[in-house]
Amino acid sequence: MSPAQHTLLAAGEASEHRTLIVTLFAVFVAATLVITVWAGRQTKDAADFYAGGRQFTGFQNGLAVSGDYMSAASFLGIAGAIALFGYDGFLYSIGFLVAWLVALLLVAEPLRNSGRYTMGDVLAYRMRQRPVRTAAGVSTIVVSIFYLLAQMAGAGVLVSLLLGITSDGGKIGVVALVGVLMIVYVTIGGMKGTTWVQMVKAVLLIIGALLLTFLVLLKFHFNVSELLGRAADNSGKGSAFLEPGLKYGATGTTKLDFLSLGLALVLGTAGLPHILIRFYTVPTAKAARKSVIWAIGLIGAFYLMTLALGFGAAALIGPDEITASNKAGNTAAPLLALHLGGVDSTWGAVLLATISAVAFATILAVVAGLTLASSSSFAHDIYANVIKKGRASEKQEINAARYATVGIGAVSILLGALSRDLNVAGLVALAFAVAASANLPTILYSLFWKRFTTAGALWSIYGGLVTAVGLVLFSPVVSGKPTSMFPDADFHWFPLENPGIISIPVGFLLGAVGTLLSKEVPDPGKYAELEVRSLTGTGAH
Repeated sequence: MSPAQHTLLAAGEASEHRTLIVTLFAVFVAATLVITVWAGRQTKDAADFYAGGRQFTGFQNGLAVSGDYMSAASFLGIAGAIALFGYDGFLYSIGFLVAWLVALLLVAEPLRNSGRYTMGDVLAYRMRQRPVRTAAGVSTIVVSIFYLLAQMAGAGVLVSLLLGITSDGGKIGVVALVGVLMIVYVTIGGMKGTTWVQMVKAVLLIIGALLLTFLVLLKFHFNVSELLGRAADNSGKGSAFLEPGLKYGATGTTKLDFLSLGLALVLGTAGLPHILIRFYTVPTAKAARKSVIWAIGLIGAFYLMTLALGFGAAALIGPDEITASNKAGNTAAPLLALHLGGVDSTWGAVLLATISAVAFATILAVVAGLTLASSSSFAHDIYANVIKKGRASEKQEINAARYATVGIGAVSILLGALSRDLNVAGLVALAFAVAASANLPTILYSLFWKRFTTAGALWSIYGGLVTAVGLVLFSPVVSGKPTSMFPDADFHWFPLENPGIISIPVGFLLGAVGTLLSKEVPDPGKYAELEVRSLTGTGAH
């Protein structure tokens, strides 16, 4: 049987149990909507909408942070990357996890102490409000939209596989459905609703990954060596599948691409807007630290399990069937669930539906967090402080956030439809590169460099942003390859798939150059105040 026929059989099996699958999906979506409506009734002011009233404990926030972070890229993209590229695919897991150490050591506590609702609060504390808040808002929205693309692509792939949707129109319809749901979550539930959805989803995702990991290991009698050996044999690549270099190492360019990817993953987390705003939902700096430690433990355990998922998919399914279902490998985890349960059995269909519903819940939760981060930044930084010059009421600000949610949702649906065939882990890596290029240099300079000025912040944010996005537009991600966003066109001249190796140093360099060329004299008193506040929490909101 050919891989394509095998995949069609899998889809046919799914179709026989379509009622079960649709019911499970409906239950997940309905449960999360109930949570959102319940939380929405408790959202009374801006602190509730933006920061969940700062009422969450360190453990609850750690669970929500891990729910926010373990996205479609973690579950679908990494499993697919490992299934197709072995050792090199696992580099995503390592990068995503190590990145948390940077966030813990450099950003989590000072940011919680210094800001109120957004990244713009920290920057505006000792610089000119309007230009800095505008730049922070623009950067937050761009990074969030890049990240949203990955979630939308994952949703399209997942639901299309389950419901047997093969037409492009049907896949675009799925992307639109996810967009509408995320708009509902954020406009009704705000941060409280989003946080509870993320906590529920984190528990479900870890249970789902544990179940698949257990079943994979059971299949190979808990012998990891046997699992890896079968994966290598079934991959068609032999021992090279278990060694570095299958994806990143064939040429000098791919080695550079690997270095670029590593830089983006490790430095990007500390600049991701939807992760940064999570530190404002806890009452104290100690709780912020505790939440990051919990997140590291939960995320670390999950990423270890992605090894079993990826190598299990390679061993039990093989690359041909995976790529026949989705060119980028995004369906490896759901197909693994189907094979573990039995391709022609009810148990296989139940497992496929359950794992896919968990993955869908994952996408919805992350999408809600991203939309909340970008709409909050628009409403709080751009609308309230730039357009209204600080004279907007809390009600006006929250309404602006809700309108922004609709706008950002519409843009995400449009771009998500275009990126539905790209590997979601690769798309998220682009968001990390943009965050590390534009946001991280500005945050670190603002917190730790007394001389840093408004000009330096603007040079850093806009320079890093334009460099990263510009290089992506002219990279193989957008054109020039069968797996590009526009596979039939070729206008790429930048050879790397990730711009981090160039755009991150540019962001740091421009921040320094802009500051040194600026005639502005920073207020030393303001810096001293920020330093005390960021390190001790004195005067924090």
